Amino acid sequence: MKAKSALATTLLALVSVTACLVIARGQADENSAPIYVTKVPSGYRDWRLVSVANEEGNLHSFAIVLGNDVAIKAYREGTLPFPDGAIIVALHYKHVPSEENNKVFGDAQSFVPGSPTNIQLEVKDSNKYSATGGWGFGFFGTDGKPVAEAQMKSCAPCHAKSSTDFVFTHYAP
Repeated sequence: MKAKSALATTLLALVSVTACLVIARGQADENSAPIYVTKVPSGYRDWRLVSVANEEGNLHSFAIVLGNDVAIKAYREGTLPFPDGAIIVALHYKHVPSEENNKVFGDAQSFVPGSPTNIQLEVKDSNKYSATGGWGFGFFGTDGKPVAEAQMKSCAPCHAKSSTDFVFTHYAP
């Protein structure tokens, strides 16, 4: 009888601990993964060129888009969705006229990168960022610090409109 009682007590304790772990797993705490990417990956300036972009309108911005090895391999092989571990970084700069170049060309047609405006990035982790299509988004000021979370809330909904796995930039071999 004592063995059955001990077994029942052990099973009850095991079920209770399991239930607590399941409940705790769904709750955020200071050790939980952040909703957004809060750190620029080290060494990103040594990654390969994916493409460049020019955004007009109010932005007047050039972007240099870089990818880590995982992203570059996926781009080259046409792999969609992108595999976990892919990271894409966009370095944004104001574009300004180049007086020197324009003198040579004889026309006001040349623009070059001016001051940096921000760094934006996407990190593919299907588990960690499952609520946002498997992508974590980061947006950093020129000081390298993340912008306010409210400013990043538009990233995933906007990128969800892309037909290429939340990624707008196409590879330029």
